[in-house]
Amino acid sequence: MDLYYEIQGKGAPVVLIHSPGVDSREWKLIAPILAQSFQVITFDGRGTGKSPAPTDPINLVEDLKHLLEHLNIGQAVLIGHSMGGQAAADFALTYPSMVSRLILLAPALTGFPYSEAFTQWMAQVNSFAPDLGKMIDYSLAGPNYQVVMSSPQRDFLIEMHTDYMRKVFTEWKSFEVNWPQPPAIERLEEIAAPTLFLHGTVEWGDMEGVAEQYKRVPSCEIIRIVGADHMLTLTHPAETAGYIEQFLKEPI
Repeated sequence: MDLYYEIQGKGAPVVLIHSPGVDSREWKLIAPILAQSFQVITFDGRGTGKSPAPTDPINLVEDLKHLLEHLNIGQAVLIGHSMGGQAAADFALTYPSMVSRLILLAPALTGFPYSEAFTQWMAQVNSFAPDLGKMIDYSLAGPNYQVVMSSPQRDFLIEMHTDYMRKVFTEWKSFEVNWPQPPAIERLEEIAAPTLFLHGTVEWGDMEGVAEQYKRVPSCEIIRIVGADHMLTLTHPAETAGYIEQFLKEPI
């Protein structure tokens, strides 16, 4: 296994899948809370943190499967944030027997038609390449980072985002990501695992659209954390962990 990972605690396995733009350090405030009751696995996705840069198209679902197999974990709770949530949902659709519960924090969704405002913002960020300073400044000025950029976690997020951007432009050999087909948006009714969907209220409007799609999942609880933005893992860790623990204690 070439991906960097860490394990904390004992008990049923819980795997935390981080957002793009950062690395597994984003879980530093939540993982210790969950590790009091569970075996918590955090890892750096390919091309982030201490994991090697991609030389071929990235396959987040298969990378996760290889990690679980390496750790001899046949079934786990998956907790994914942003694109990590997208990967968790796609994994649950591809390997349903390996997912006991699915927890999604402000997730992306494969196949979702994102708004023009959001796609233009992403395009503007990329247009500043290779000027990392301008890319980072414009990216973190997005409406989905309003709360965290006014919080004590501001400098930590800038540090992670800078490390991520630098790694992308100095080490990555491939920028393509392969997702299972058909896209998850066409198959949400097939998600068998009990699902929890958490998101903040300070976000792009697209998040409400993604949440609306997740109402099609047979067993899905949707909770909005008032005053949180996209980085609820950093600004609202205790509240987020509390909802997660409560959900994991509920009988299936």
